[in-house]
Amino acid sequence: MLARLQNMGTHTRWWALLVIGLWLGHAIASMALLPPWLMFPIAAAWLWLGWQFRWGAAAPPTQRSWPWSLFPIALWGLYIYLADSFGEVDLGAVFFHLQAGMQGHGGVDRSLAAIGYTLSMIALLVSFTWLTHHDGRWHRVEHFLALVLLASNPLLYGVSQRGAAIVTDDGAWVDRQYVEPVVLDAPASPPNLLLLYLESIERTYSDRERFGDAYADLEAIGEEALVFEGVKQIDNTGWTMAGMIASQCGTPLMPAGLLHDSQLEPLDQVVPGVDCLGDVLSSHGYRLSYLGGASTDFAGKGVFYEGHGFERVLGRDALQPRLDDPDYVNNWGLYDDSLYDFTVDEIRRLDATNEPWGVVSLSITGHAPNGYPAQRCRERQGEFGGQDILYSVECSTWLARKLIERLDTEGLLNNTLVVIASDHLTMRVSAWEALIESERENTFMLLGPYVPAERRHRSSSMMDVFPTVLEAMGFTIDWHRAGLGVSLLSNEPTLVEEHGLETLNARMRGETALQERLWEGLAPQRQDDPPETPQEQVVETPEDTADEPAPVMQ
Repeated sequence: MLARLQNMGTHTRWWALLVIGLWLGHAIASMALLPPWLMFPIAAAWLWLGWQFRWGAAAPPTQRSWPWSLFPIALWGLYIYLADSFGEVDLGAVFFHLQAGMQGHGGVDRSLAAIGYTLSMIALLVSFTWLTHHDGRWHRVEHFLALVLLASNPLLYGVSQRGAAIVTDDGAWVDRQYVEPVVLDAPASPPNLLLLYLESIERTYSDRERFGDAYADLEAIGEEALVFEGVKQIDNTGWTMAGMIASQCGTPLMPAGLLHDSQLEPLDQVVPGVDCLGDVLSSHGYRLSYLGGASTDFAGKGVFYEGHGFERVLGRDALQPRLDDPDYVNNWGLYDDSLYDFTVDEIRRLDATNEPWGVVSLSITGHAPNGYPAQRCRERQGEFGGQDILYSVECSTWLARKLIERLDTEGLLNNTLVVIASDHLTMRVSAWEALIESERENTFMLLGPYVPAERRHRSSSMMDVFPTVLEAMGFTIDWHRAGLGVSLLSNEPTLVEEHGLETLNARMRGETALQERLWEGLAPQRQDDPPETPQEQVVETPEDTADEPAPVMQ
């Protein structure tokens, strides 16, 4: 009996060490962007050390207690899951989606992965607890390990940066760069607008040496378009809602956070404190529609568009019943071939009104991690293996090109500015290692009767799309600016050109004034607040120059 118990203890010891070793290998491979198979040699090295030092087989501690390291280990597990799923962990995206609502989330594969991560994390915590209860050496050092894990976790680092903004001396540098979108003159014959967001189709894919012909159809469109190169991604613009708000409102999407009046209810307004593209166009008589294959409930998309001038906001719930085959959908919603059919129908309807119109369409084909290529692409490109994101990128660009050709053939683009843009840089995909080999850029091009066909390189961000689109449509705007953006058709320097990405990102992490502007009206009003007085817009002041001292923490 004693021998049998000892044998069981030996088996338990090696199972516990194996679970810890596999998690350690997975964590190192994920964080260092190593091939996934390297987790097994790392786990083997861990098991060899366990055999050498007899981990789990030494003298047990005199007293057993719950390890302090369980919570820090769980936090690291959460961070690794987010990094493994999305490539870069954006706390702003996490906070915003929790508050805006995740109804209609289509990431079934991601949900299954989360369940798998949770179960493996439970196994890790149980294994580590067993090790500290059966090896006094681990019991003695795990208190120090807990402190190291807490201090090194990027999640806590990001939270502390946001918290530091509360005690920043000058928390309004970014907000002082904000310029209300003021239209000084409108075009006599207002052009229509078609804004196509291609999910995650960044311009980085145009490198044929790394990605072949995946981006070729957009390159073909670019031969007749004004193509902007150098459009970078700043913080708080790296997910779909943030990318659309950056390009339509000229601001990053700084989540409402504690500014929200009710923390337990979803947002009923999204960035109500600023005027966006829809607000400007609707005030000039435009009829506006949004179409997307996914649910408009997810991440507040419907709330945003309905609150900023759009008459019709159509997503999965409205469009799926209109499909010839209602079962032809993916985890998120409609495939893009179906979505673009409905987009054509909507443009026909709006064009028949003889009023200026604007249509925003959001694709889904390029969505990480593998994309959702439509049936028409499969008929053209062959069978989809399920992993190669470049297959989905090629499908997305081809569908966009076919949509534009179809609309042009019908004469629906005669007085229309077409804007093609990625909503944000892609998250972690099968081509991740190739994507991060060089600096990455967003797609942004303009196609229309009054737009020159050329390439221009400007160090810029998606915030510059807003004023650029307005000026490309013939609107004269004050200072060539709107929000934090600067028209790339002007000679005015962008904030990225003047101050650089690092400065902008650092300022946003340490300030709250712009956040308060975005969510004006949602925060509880203090009784002792003085009445607001109109303030003159300030575009740039001497103290706002690039060499202005960084905020001082108290």
